[in-house]
Amino acid sequence: MPESESPPLVRVRGLCFRRGSRVIFDGIDLDIRRGRVTAVMGPSGTGKTTLLKLISGQLRPDRGTVEVDGVDVHALDRAGLYRLRMRMGMLFQSGALLTDLDVFENVAYPIREHTRLNESLIRRLVLIKLEAVGLRGAARLMPSQLSGGMARRVALARAIAMDPMMILYDEPFTGQDPISMGALLKLIRGLNDAVRLTSIVVSHDVRETAEIADELYVISNGKVVQHGSPEAMMRSDDPWVRQFLHGLPDGPVPFHYPAPPLADELLGAGT
Repeated sequence: MPESESPPLVRVRGLCFRRGSRVIFDGIDLDIRRGRVTAVMGPSGTGKTTLLKLISGQLRPDRGTVEVDGVDVHALDRAGLYRLRMRMGMLFQSGALLTDLDVFENVAYPIREHTRLNESLIRRLVLIKLEAVGLRGAARLMPSQLSGGMARRVALARAIAMDPMMILYDEPFTGQDPISMGALLKLIRGLNDAVRLTSIVVSHDVRETAEIADELYVISNGKVVQHGSPEAMMRSDDPWVRQFLHGLPDGPVPFHYPAPPLADELLGAGT
């Protein structure tokens, strides 16, 4: 079966989720195809990280379903969810390295936690993962000795330590200098293609994300505004999509948070 016709690895249908009175998702649908890099984009506060937590079962939706590899994530018991999560890697926005462990032990941690491999095999696996991100020589450095870009690459080595079927990237480019950014872009795309991973990247960094993505989803106000290839999305006539992807100051998304007219508020300040 051609890849484009195969069932998606992640299938989201009618997803609704709110925090208190605030609606985060209002019936969204999306598909994450196997072996591809799919980007989910939108302004800050649109629920991109929340979506990753719903896919990985850290949060439960109010309505709708999230299926991963044909399994309803939120119908699983604790043991089933634990097994599913072992097949996912996660690159946190902060890196989330364990500060009391050196680079080698940070990458070894999930292997020790989830397997009974002997030390010789663990050593080989860790060195292979560190080589993949270009940091084998940094194996005995502590997290405090790493630059921000290096720390993010160590976190990526840890995310692939268990050879997952899918990696979830939470704002991987935030705070990176141009050289680190370029290295991460190359790593994400290269790892995805080399071992046929499926990658979900949530980001608001348009140019960098579009450079490596096979498909873009743009979300806002609880809805999927539009989705398609980066090339098609960049040519979109939708005013909201154009404003976001091209960074236009004027458009349907206002600069000012809703408020009464300034003159009314100033004149009424003393009354």
